[in-house]
Amino acid sequence: MKNILLIGGSYGIGSSLSKILANNNNVIVASRTEPEFKHNNVKYLKFDAKTDSLNVNELPTTIDGFVYLPGSINLRPFKGLSLESFQEDLDINVLSLIKVLKTILPNLSTSINASIVFLSTVAVSKGMPFHSSVALSKGAIEGLAKSLAAEFAPKIRVNVIAPSIVNTPLANRFLNNEIKVQKSSEKHPLNRIGNKDDISEMINFLLSEKSTWITGQIISVDGGLSTIIKS
Repeated sequence: MKNILLIGGSYGIGSSLSKILANNNNVIVASRTEPEFKHNNVKYLKFDAKTDSLNVNELPTTIDGFVYLPGSINLRPFKGLSLESFQEDLDINVLSLIKVLKTILPNLSTSINASIVFLSTVAVSKGMPFHSSVALSKGAIEGLAKSLAAEFAPKIRVNVIAPSIVNTPLANRFLNNEIKVQKSSEKHPLNRIGNKDDISEMINFLLSEKSTWITGQIISVDGGLSTIIKS
């Protein structure tokens, strides 16, 4: 069985992913709160990506898969965003990710075929108003992933999923009534917003042996929003 580390995998996409992975893998969920999904193959570590350092002694010697799930949706006009707001988004999305990755890189390096998956946003490739801070930090993730994919090949694969809005607790304030859900759905060519399984199934694929010839890719899972003009 593979050892898969999820940072911030207690609910939403992480919870969905844990359910899929736990059938055939040992899953370590490191997050601030205990995971919704409990299973014998799921181990919980209390961990705040913004403030804590991951204790490598609590991790298996070999890590075969790593998914970084914490993120932010800080949507405001550029003129209303302080430098501290930009720094906060960079801290949670990028710098905390780097800190964790530096800690576990020796564990990933002992795997025969390790896979890393990061999360970005459709707003990096498709200019959207009020997204300057989140697009900045997620754009940094995309650049980092491509660089690491080149550096770590062929031992470790690195890929990114770039979703549009997904119905998770993180996006709740944008989808907290039927009118908001309908308006958001209508922006997408497939006429619906994403759900957590849309993303977790793609992550599972990228962690699996079925994707061993895929690395350095930014994969859009966004209902067609980034590439199709809705008629």
